[in-house]
Amino acid sequence: MDLSTTSATNLERRLQEIPPEPGVYFMRDANDRILYIGKSKKLRSRVRSYFREANHHTPRIAMMVRQVAEIEFIVTDTEAEALALEANLIKQHQPHFNVLLKDDKKYPYILITWSEDYPRILMTRNRRIGRGKDKYYGPYTDAHLLRNVLYTIKRIFPLRQRPQPLFKDRPCLNYDLGRCPGVCQSLIASIDYRQTVEKVAMIFQGRTGELIETLSAQMQKAAEALDFEQAGLIRDRINNLTALNAEQKVSLPNDTVSRDAIALAADAKTACVQLFQIRAGKLVGRLGFTAQVESLSEQTETTSAASDEELGAILQRVLEEHYQSADPVEVPLEILVQYPLPEGDMLANYLSDRKGRKVTLIAPQRQTKAELIEMVEKNAIHELSRLQRQSERNLGALQDLAEVLDLPEVPRRIEGFDISHIQGSNAVASQVVFIDGLPAKQHYRHYKIQNPEITIGHSDDYASHAEIARRRFRKYAGGLNTDDPNFPDVVMIDGGKGQLSAVISVLAEMNLADKMCVVSLAKQREEIFLPGEKLPLPTDAEQPGVQLLRRVRDESHRFAITFHRQQRSEKQKRSYLDDIAGLGSHRQKQLLAHFHSIDYIRAASVEDLAKAPGIGSHIATEIYNYFHPQ
Repeated sequence: MDLSTTSATNLERRLQEIPPEPGVYFMRDANDRILYIGKSKKLRSRVRSYFREANHHTPRIAMMVRQVAEIEFIVTDTEAEALALEANLIKQHQPHFNVLLKDDKKYPYILITWSEDYPRILMTRNRRIGRGKDKYYGPYTDAHLLRNVLYTIKRIFPLRQRPQPLFKDRPCLNYDLGRCPGVCQSLIASIDYRQTVEKVAMIFQGRTGELIETLSAQMQKAAEALDFEQAGLIRDRINNLTALNAEQKVSLPNDTVSRDAIALAADAKTACVQLFQIRAGKLVGRLGFTAQVESLSEQTETTSAASDEELGAILQRVLEEHYQSADPVEVPLEILVQYPLPEGDMLANYLSDRKGRKVTLIAPQRQTKAELIEMVEKNAIHELSRLQRQSERNLGALQDLAEVLDLPEVPRRIEGFDISHIQGSNAVASQVVFIDGLPAKQHYRHYKIQNPEITIGHSDDYASHAEIARRRFRKYAGGLNTDDPNFPDVVMIDGGKGQLSAVISVLAEMNLADKMCVVSLAKQREEIFLPGEKLPLPTDAEQPGVQLLRRVRDESHRFAITFHRQQRSEKQKRSYLDDIAGLGSHRQKQLLAHFHSIDYIRAASVEDLAKAPGIGSHIATEIYNYFHPQ
């Protein structure tokens, strides 16, 4: 072992204590940070394999082993429990040396909100783990096709068409057209509506053929009962589903076995993974994932290509995460993989238990199945090429910006700030963040301007920018913690020299003015101003670095405007309610959440008002009398 004497002794003792049972193991460094989380059906043999002198590790694993100072383990009863526990722990801790899937927002999902009495079917790019019974399908690589599919489904099945009711006491035109069963007025029982949504879910599970068979049986039964109107309605749905199926599917060699095929294309940093879902010889779904590849050699500091072992580990991680969120009926009987999986047997056993039938993992080498993997790989190569071109454009823009601003190195984190108000009313500010040239929306922030001097009819953008700069950077005052990864390299102020001077003055008080590059971008001529300079930088508005700053400026403006409109709308709603005795802020929120608009509150009876959460009969009477004075 290439370890210090003390560490080697501790690890040798720890290795002797590990039992030969299934479970999960943690590897920690000398600072108690988790380096790696793994699973095995035999913990002892797997963990010991890392420290055998004859073992030829990849550069990434070899680097990890040199840092290991402590090993912990959790024993489980079965291999399946170990797999599930490992996945949850990796999501929680995100160790540096584990293969981590990126939270890529470009691929959309379909969300069915089973946690609601009347589930909604939504298209979203924000997948939130652990939202109760809600179910996600995807991510889908073709957003345009997915929108068309969702549109067609809402024409085939009677589903709720609007997020909020259009009228309070009657359904809208969609009900009269037969497109909605009257969910807003509870004209259909929740259990009956959920049965309709279950049929829609079968489409996203790749079970359209099974759904058509079910509907055909229902049509036959309705015809035998002489209910020809219902039979005709089901017939039309079957025809529309058949047409939808024809649009979605690509014919492959005919086969009755359900299978998934997964392959990837990778460079030294990123792996693009494609997963094709084949049912009855037809391609019914194409999903996409992006994973990080870290193959840097610590000794040479050069980038090396990922090994087959590392690529197999990425495929395994994608399959584990994908099938853990899938229903058992969505698990295919056969999974074709591009590279052998390091824990393929464990995954196959886990999926077989969930499916209730044997699930096989195959790395095909020839004939039709190998050709299918080649087709999946070809699609992954195209996706990787697209990401590489995008990355090159972003890098070019960052390099150009570094030259324009005379920065010592390419900036990684850029923050943009903007102020929004109408003559001082509802003044707010936005903070947007771009990392490596791309929006990082998880770091966006809103601010409400707290300056008491900024009121209706009196605005002061200079003071507002100064306030936001003080609030954003106060934890770094005195130059503390400026090596924090959340500390920006470039700060962009939407405005001219006046706004820039106000921000620089605040940063100088906190000894931060020389710790970051602060610029302003004027709207009229897209001019960049630096602190203390009378004239703007000599730049071309169309050069890549300036265009990047413009994207930051436009995004900060959009984000500020959106928040300002929300605040203004909320204030307008609640201004009517502020004068009602006994109706405080919390009850106002409950009332608006229940009725959705002031018009519905005005039209409600005392009895209806009293049904709202937190509103008793006395306050309901006060509200009714306010809107209906004698």
